[in-house]
Amino acid sequence: MKDQIVKLIATGLYSGYGRPYPGTWGTIPAWLIAFFLIGGNQRILVGVVIVSFVLSIWAAGEAEKMFGHDARKIVIDEWAGMFVTLLLVPFSLQNYIIAFVMFRGFDVVKIPPARQAEKLPGGWGVTMDDIIGGVQACIATHLIIYGLDRFQIM
Repeated sequence: MKDQIVKLIATGLYSGYGRPYPGTWGTIPAWLIAFFLIGGNQRILVGVVIVSFVLSIWAAGEAEKMFGHDARKIVIDEWAGMFVTLLLVPFSLQNYIIAFVMFRGFDVVKIPPARQAEKLPGGWGVTMDDIIGGVQACIATHLIIYGLDRFQIM
């Protein structure tokens, strides 16, 4: 029973089995939850960030025992990183799409210290690179939104 719960959580409700690019498929449900269920409520989002962070460390650590180190189908860390990316982002479809693209970009490229964080043990290493990528993507998202607004591009 525990293995099934770990699998369900670690694979982001099985979205981590999506091909190709399981990380992108795994991020989509988190984005949908943020957009349609959280709807820009920052208090709820902060709670979701905390819960997804803790769940990610635990579930990713347990899932590594089943799937191997940082297996591609483990995507709960993408959920946590996506939620971090959306912190304080003004709620709109345009802004949330920018945030999604930024998070996926930073998650793939892994600008330091994100790459170094992968070396942490167990679920910490799986999760922290995405949390750091989420912080980087959040900053980039805010800069893009500011630039678009400042120069009245959109």
